[in-house]
Amino acid sequence: MSDIRIVKALFVISWIAGTCWACGCADGQQTQPQDTQKTDPADAVLERLNKMTSELTSYEARIEYKYIQPLLESESLNKGVLYYTRSARTAALRVNFETRKQEDEKEQKYTEQFIVLDGAALTHPAQQFKGIWLVQLDYQQKTVKYYQLAEPNDLNAPADVFELAGRNLPMLGFTKTKDLKKEFEVALAEPPKDTSKEITQVHLKVKPNSIYKDDYVSMDFWIDQKLGLPVKAVAVKTEPEPPYGEIQEITFLNPKVNKGIDANVFELKIPKGFSEPEITPLSKDGTQR
Repeated sequence: MSDIRIVKALFVISWIAGTCWACGCADGQQTQPQDTQKTDPADAVLERLNKMTSELTSYEARIEYKYIQPLLESESLNKGVLYYTRSARTAALRVNFETRKQEDEKEQKYTEQFIVLDGAALTHPAQQFKGIWLVQLDYQQKTVKYYQLAEPNDLNAPADVFELAGRNLPMLGFTKTKDLKKEFEVALAEPPKDTSKEITQVHLKVKPNSIYKDDYVSMDFWIDQKLGLPVKAVAVKTEPEPPYGEIQEITFLNPKVNKGIDANVFELKIPKGFSEPEITPLSKDGTQR
């Protein structure tokens, strides 16, 4: 899997994890209920989801990230842990992949870590880091890569790391309902007859004039009705051409919601023997190079 796919894997995780709190409280206020006279059942589901994400202060879960390439009949499965925390002034995200399974091979140890943090935590003799950065630690290749996600933010407000992720993958299900419906046809899928769990599936079909039309065909995410947060998500890409679009699938297991996470979890420690960091700042137009 290429570096950019790994980076975007993190963005998928960020998007699905249910931790995009800013959509509900970016202005310091929690999401307010919309007109109760609306009858679309999808609206009620999304409104509750927005409310739950806005109340998150920490989130930890086991994750399984599957990348499927139908045309090549190829599939990989990474397993690890996701950590997220938010306070009044800071927000942090970390994903630690621990194992990988390729095709029919046995699962093997595979260590790769991603941390989203303020540039002030990064050091380099020839550069000062500002804004928000994503750090990728590849233990197989012993490499470190820094990707700038945003310029400096208001110091009085925590950085919305999940909104930044949306610049690479849409934060579907965690944006305001009216904005979501501008880009997608939103519908609730029929629940499987043989399921014993209370799960709601939301299906999102990209509209012809959507800003995402060149990247995605559709997306689905499944919400645990009791927990009120996503437990699975699947994104189908436009390339290669349908029906061979590559698929990104993420499952969240054993979530711990608002239980608190030790601050040491988010510290950046580069092991001895790793290469000098490869640095990728934003381009002049604010996009990743």
